[in-house]
Amino acid sequence: MRNKIHLLLVVVVISAMLLVACGGEKPKSKPTIKLIENAWSASELNVAVAKIILEEQLKYQVEVISLDENAQWAALSAGNADASLEVWPSGHMANVKQYIEQQKMIEHGGALGPVGKIGWYIPSYMLKEHPELATWEGFKDPANAKLFTTPETGDKGQFLGGDASFVQYDADIIKNLGLNFKVVYAGSEQAILAQLDAAYSRKSPILFYLWTPHSIHAKYELSQVKLPPYSEECYAKAASGGIDCDYPPDNLFKIFWPNLKNKAPEAYQLLKNMTYTTKDQITMIAEVELNKKTKEQSAREWLKANESVWKAWLPK
Repeated sequence: MRNKIHLLLVVVVISAMLLVACGGEKPKSKPTIKLIENAWSASELNVAVAKIILEEQLKYQVEVISLDENAQWAALSAGNADASLEVWPSGHMANVKQYIEQQKMIEHGGALGPVGKIGWYIPSYMLKEHPELATWEGFKDPANAKLFTTPETGDKGQFLGGDASFVQYDADIIKNLGLNFKVVYAGSEQAILAQLDAAYSRKSPILFYLWTPHSIHAKYELSQVKLPPYSEECYAKAASGGIDCDYPPDNLFKIFWPNLKNKAPEAYQLLKNMTYTTKDQITMIAEVELNKKTKEQSAREWLKANESVWKAWLPK
């Protein structure tokens, strides 16, 4: 009996040793996913949503890299980052041609869903006394340009831009339309909104760069200034400084390091599938900018309310 027990123990030990030797090694850990975050709320929220799903559903570690929208192309093509989730194509035609179409160093990651539009805005209260400011021609009147002067711009009207790293052609548009205005960069999206808050509280003039989707349109009545209509011919002159027309509508899309599909197939499939509506994005932005939620809080609230949407993004 003892011999049988001893023999059984030997068999168990040998079996355990064989399991360790042949197939008992620990599974390889998943790679870290590096997501690029640009300097505006919607981009940061896209990353917050993706990060939560990648970490909690697919068990990846996520590193968030804050990078401006121009520098991200070189970073992705070099493999220093894995994905950027919101590209506005109107400002990156040359990058799309170089990195995606010609060099194939970056992969087009598919549509994000929201449709964006950059433009010139004024508070709607200004149109009561100056209805001519609904179009760019109204700003040619020297008396109207004088309404927007500041100590920084002297005898020129101020056009308030955003972060200097944003893609914006306003200085060229102003010059080519013959307007007596000077671009002053607020420094960030938040800085534009702070100056808008101040102007709105005093009902004073302000002309500024902004876009939709954006939560501020739910807070204030704003009017977009009608510029000469966008055309491909006009926009082709942007690189040479000859642009004199409106910004086009932008179908926002994602871009990936091409090797992401091999490095992390599940993460790649999730980000490829990730898409939601303009309304979804505005809802999240409003929670941050109007209701003072953190970006993570806003992202989690959206995820909780839209489980059927994001679960469809998960790899099968």
